[in-house]
Amino acid sequence: MKQLQTIDADTLLSTPLPVTKFIVEGLLPEGLHILAGSPKVGKSWLALWICFQVSKGEPVWGLTTTAGTVLYLCLEDSYTRIQNRLFQLTDDAPNTLHFANLSGSIGDGLENQISSFLSEHTDTNLIVIDTLQKIRNIIPDSNSYASDYRDLSSLKNLAESHHIAILLIHHLRKMKDDDPMNMISGTTGLSGAADSNFVLTRKDRNSPQAELHCTGRDIESRVLGLCFRKETRTWELSKPIESEKEATDPELIFLSEFLKRLHTFTGTATELSTLLEHETGEMIVPSVLSKKLVKHASGLDKLGIHVSGNRTRDTRLLCIECDACDSSDGSDGKNG
Repeated sequence: MKQLQTIDADTLLSTPLPVTKFIVEGLLPEGLHILAGSPKVGKSWLALWICFQVSKGEPVWGLTTTAGTVLYLCLEDSYTRIQNRLFQLTDDAPNTLHFANLSGSIGDGLENQISSFLSEHTDTNLIVIDTLQKIRNIIPDSNSYASDYRDLSSLKNLAESHHIAILLIHHLRKMKDDDPMNMISGTTGLSGAADSNFVLTRKDRNSPQAELHCTGRDIESRVLGLCFRKETRTWELSKPIESEKEATDPELIFLSEFLKRLHTFTGTATELSTLLEHETGEMIVPSVLSKKLVKHASGLDKLGIHVSGNRTRDTRLLCIECDACDSSDGSDGKNG
C-alpha cells in the first residue's frame, strides 16, 4: 500500500496554493454544482440564460462573469426547442456557446466526450448538464448513497482537473421540507458530493415570484428573490444582492502597494523580505512574510497581483506577477 503523502500545518500556511476562481463572482466557482427544482419551474431557462451571459462575459444579476466557451448538454430537448428558446432570449447568440442533445452516460463515454470537447475548446469554463438523470446508469438493488456519491465524484474530479464549473440540472422530491436542500431528489450523497447546491422554488405554480436558495463550500449561504419575466424569458432579481462589505485590511493594502512596485518577482522569501525592508523600511521575518502572502492571496488576486510557489531541489521560491502595473517607478525587483 502506498504511504500517505502529508503536509505539516506550518508548511501549509506558508505554501501559495491556487486561488479559487469564480465563473460567476461570489456565486458559481470552479467545481461541481447542482441546480434543483420542481418540473417546469424554470430551471432550464435560468441555466440557459447563465450560459448565455458567461459565453459573452456579461454580468449575472450584477455579478461579474469570467468569459469563456460554454457547453450546454440539453439532453431532454430537441435542437428545435433550444433554437426557439434562444430566439426568445436574443437574435445574436455567440459562437462560444455550444449545444448537444445526445451524450454518453457517467462511466460509459461521457467523461471522454467532455475531455475531448475541452481539448478542442481550451477556454471552456462552464458545462451545464440538463438533466443529471439522463447521464446516469442506475443499477437495481445497488447501494443508493454509494451510487449517488460515486457518480458525482466522477464529475467532480473532471471539473477539478480541468478547472471548470459543471452545473447539473436536477429535480426535487415531492415531499416538502423546511430546509429546501433536503428536497433534492436522491440521497445526501448527491448534495454532499457537490461543491454547491442551488434550489429554485416558486411561491406557487402560477406565480412569477421565486426564491433561489444557495449554499456551498466556497460561496455565501443566502436566498435570492427572483421574478420570471415572460416577455424576456429571464429570471430577474426582486431586489439587489446584498454583499457583505469587507473592511479594508491595512496589511493587504501595504503588501499590494509594495508588490505592485516590484511588478514581477521570483526568489526566496528571504530575498523578498530584504527587498521589502529596503523599499519600505519595514522588517518582516521571511517565514512570517510567506504566511502573510498566502493569507492575503485571494485579496491580492482581486487586485491583479498573483502569488504562486515553485520548489527546486534546494529551496522554495515565491513567484509574484502583477497585471498592468505602472512600470515608471524604476523598481524591478529580483527576476529569476
